[in-house]
Amino acid sequence: MPSPSDRKVVLVTRRTRLEELIARYHTAAQARFYVESLGADFSDYQREHDAYAAARRSVVGVLEQHGRYQVVERAFLANFLFGPGDVVLALGQDGLVANTMKYLDGHPLVGINPEPARYDGVLLPFKAGDFGALLPDLLSDRRAVREVTMARATLSDRQTLYAVNDLFVGPRTHTSARYEIRYDGRSEVQSSSGIIIATGLGSTAWMRSVVTGAAAIAGAWQGQSAVLDYQPVPWDAERLQFAVREPFPSKTSRTDIACGLLARGEELRLRSLMPENGVIFSDGMENDHLAFNSGTEAVIGVAERRGRLVV
Repeated sequence: MPSPSDRKVVLVTRRTRLEELIARYHTAAQARFYVESLGADFSDYQREHDAYAAARRSVVGVLEQHGRYQVVERAFLANFLFGPGDVVLALGQDGLVANTMKYLDGHPLVGINPEPARYDGVLLPFKAGDFGALLPDLLSDRRAVREVTMARATLSDRQTLYAVNDLFVGPRTHTSARYEIRYDGRSEVQSSSGIIIATGLGSTAWMRSVVTGAAAIAGAWQGQSAVLDYQPVPWDAERLQFAVREPFPSKTSRTDIACGLLARGEELRLRSLMPENGVIFSDGMENDHLAFNSGTEAVIGVAERRGRLVV
């Protein structure tokens, strides 16, 4: 491990909503015209952008004092190579922390909240103003870290994708996914909207929505309010949850395997029956996906690597 003064700090950023609009409409004036023509408040986009820019200037100012640093935009994470001794910062919303962590292998990751008045920041325990005092501890590994269990999908051709929140297996578009599923000694062919496989961290996000929606629909059809005692899984739990979205029973598809748990060492196996448009992506990053088309088999389970979130 290099000395604290030699360690590189990598700052991961993402474009603000205003920057996304400018990329689309070329100028801030045209972006403003588009938003206000729809009756929306453009000033909120500007306030958010200004707050993020100020937080970034504050963090970069500290990094300039340190000397060894690099700024990476979220869109380039899939092709970025982190050094083994790098300290990694994510300046943005909680989703940016998850998007960054899945590309790390044991690196300490710091979530920085650019605007605490706007974002709850479950994964963002620090503000930009904290960073100057925090950096020496980070470089010397004197801060506590919280372990985060990750999921892994491995294809038959050995391609691998990791997830911090969840994996999605299904169609790229709003069509039916067809696949063979094998779990706990059982197997069947299914037609559905896809499968969600969630970690402990992800059990509070998309998976919670899937379970809540299913319970509400079932309760409504039975003419009663849904009673749901859903308990999220701890972040470091050595298990995953999976749920099939909208499984459809037919002469050629079944719905017996609708959900389940995967402890470390257990596997969920899926073989694609989709000629095209089958994908596996993680943590909402659809552009960084694995193709999952006819004949391809995916093995999903608890990953060998774990995230390390500085607290």
